[in-house]
Amino acid sequence: MARLRLGPLLRYVDGSSATVWVEASRPCAAEVRCADGAGGETRTFQVAGHHYALIPVTGLTPGTSTAYEVRLDGTTVWPLPGSPFPPSLIHAPADDDNATVRVAFGSCRWAAPPADEKDPVGPDALDTLAARLASDPEAERPDVLVLLGDQVYADETSNATRRWLAARRDLKDPPGNEVADYEEYTRLYYESWLDPEVRWLLSTVPSCMIFDDHDVIDDWNTSASWLADMRATPWWRERLLSGLMSYWVHQHLGNLPPEHLAADPLYAAVRAIPDGTDVLRAFAADADSNPSSVRWSYRRDFGRVRLLMIDTRAARVLDESDRAMLAPGELAWLREQVLEGRGAPAPTPAPVPSGANGTATP
Repeated sequence: MARLRLGPLLRYVDGSSATVWVEASRPCAAEVRCADGAGGETRTFQVAGHHYALIPVTGLTPGTSTAYEVRLDGTTVWPLPGSPFPPSLIHAPADDDNATVRVAFGSCRWAAPPADEKDPVGPDALDTLAARLASDPEAERPDVLVLLGDQVYADETSNATRRWLAARRDLKDPPGNEVADYEEYTRLYYESWLDPEVRWLLSTVPSCMIFDDHDVIDDWNTSASWLADMRATPWWRERLLSGLMSYWVHQHLGNLPPEHLAADPLYAAVRAIPDGTDVLRAFAADADSNPSSVRWSYRRDFGRVRLLMIDTRAARVLDESDRAMLAPGELAWLREQVLEGRGAPAPTPAPVPSGANGTATP
């Protein structure tokens, strides 16, 4: 029987549709059933021995909320038996351009340590938000979580993860107690997203995500000389490719609206074969050698509110004679997205500030 290993994460939501991301323990049919009759089903796809699905949900009614459950091969796996949390809901926004949009945002999340270990960063704001929403049905609820980078720390692992890594390989060999490959990246997502409060929160509030440096390594793409030094390091290529692959699976896919997913050739290719690892790895290698071959930035519209999530790490121009936070093609795309639908002459684009992190632009 297929088990739910990770998720569900409620990702894209509009007035009539949504996507729900899950990882299962084996190949299976993944289904979402809503209390109001909306729902959807898809088969899992495989990457590096893991089985994922981004389940399309259709038939939602604008301006309503509906509880949902997840089924794998017909067996209900969410909500978890005996869950202390309220039902996971999909809130379909009303068709009202003047509606208020409430955004909860943050970055740099260190996964909560075990209860018997010191917390190096203090209380977890995401846990706190989850606890407030779970305990108070009348609490003001965000319409979207905007997670602005460093969802996982590939270069700063917890004591528990270091023990897990030590059982796999000799930590005296580079990269030591940092993650080295795709499987080790999955460990970081389990550690972060299986936190009970956070798991429930991500199941019921839509999320938008973008990477920053620690999703790969501190100061990722700082300069051409930095990159040359890293590329000369034996473990770097596997780390980078695994970071991009795991980001595409765990974060990027869920950022996209259903119509973009339907037209995405990589998504189609990965789903069309028994194991998409080699296809996804080739894509990540192309993204590394030619950053302009992929666009990680994306746009989400919430009524009259437009959110632009901008990649200012992989899209950097590192040429010392012409450095920039965004490549010309990426800057042109950003300008187009900002101006689309505004009906005004296009102004001369302002320079992108040096040293900016992944940001949201209204």
